[in-house]
Amino acid sequence: MGEAKKLRIGFCGTGGIAHAHMRPYMTFDDVEIVGACDIVPGKARAFLDKYGLTGAPAFENVKDLIKNVQMDGASVCTYNTTHAECAIALLEAGVHVLCEKPMSFTIQEAADMVKASRKANKILTIGFQPRYDFMRQKVDAIIGSGAIGNVYYVQSGGGRRRGIPGGTFVVKDWAGYGCLGDIGCYSIDECLHAIKYPKPLTVSAIATNHFGKNPKYWPGADSFDVDDFSVALVRLEGGVTYLFKQSWAMHADTLGDTLWLGTEGAIKVKNGFSEHNRQSRVMYYTDVNGQHIDSVVLPTIPFDAYEGGKPKEMWPAKMRGFVDALHTDGPAPIPGDEIIYNQAICDGIYRSSKLNKEVEIVIPDF
Repeated sequence: MGEAKKLRIGFCGTGGIAHAHMRPYMTFDDVEIVGACDIVPGKARAFLDKYGLTGAPAFENVKDLIKNVQMDGASVCTYNTTHAECAIALLEAGVHVLCEKPMSFTIQEAADMVKASRKANKILTIGFQPRYDFMRQKVDAIIGSGAIGNVYYVQSGGGRRRGIPGGTFVVKDWAGYGCLGDIGCYSIDECLHAIKYPKPLTVSAIATNHFGKNPKYWPGADSFDVDDFSVALVRLEGGVTYLFKQSWAMHADTLGDTLWLGTEGAIKVKNGFSEHNRQSRVMYYTDVNGQHIDSVVLPTIPFDAYEGGKPKEMWPAKMRGFVDALHTDGPAPIPGDEIIYNQAICDGIYRSSKLNKEVEIVIPDF
């Protein structure tokens, strides 16, 4: 077999999350990092130099990166409100894109990103690395098998007791959302990818910032202008109800368990501090011959005769998925035209919380 083509990868945005992309890329023999850009003067140069890439050029905007560097693919790691403009510019230039989550800020931006991807015939994949978590994949497989029947109710759980991240995450002009766009979109993907992302129809939501605006809990309270907690009731196609909950801060160890209720059974992922040291947090409930059955779903990891049994690490798997898709010209591992439904729910939660009423979710043509 011939040696794999060396893929030329660039970076748009070189903040904290970019390092989580770079570390796996640097371990791949079939990847060459060829350039980066960041609007903060000197930041892209320092980022590249940190990894010994002194010969790779650095720029202060995506247009100059595109103009001066030939790329096969790029990681978009800018702040949330610029995901769309950067991804679209790269796609229109013929570059495959791995865009960090959340996909964008508005649903219209997400639709424009998908349209640009389709027009250019280039990959647009979104950075939801929890898709590669071993037990998450177990849950997806059980639900996908039909073992719990038709799912009619889903709820997200978890949340942080204290976990406001700071930086660009808490400034609306940069982040757009707060907790919703940081970890809330992960919850939505966990819950709805397992049931093939039914189309969202309406949402009624409340978002608050009681902790972020209180200097007792957050030192930057005066400038905090995003959500630190949100809850929403979402109606989905097919008669499915989704209860969304997420927090950056609260006086509790969890907002509850993650749950899928089906006509033949249920799956629960137990949340809370006391659950995380257990062998498994996943429970399967059903009836057999009229008897209630409550089963722990064990982490049976595929065994390799040479390496033993071990799950994949999420971040390297995410980056590897993107690189492998570039070698084969697709499909996108986590396609934008699927995650647009995730973005539609985020957009709906944001609008509903601002308007203090239920809103209809209308997804633009894409």
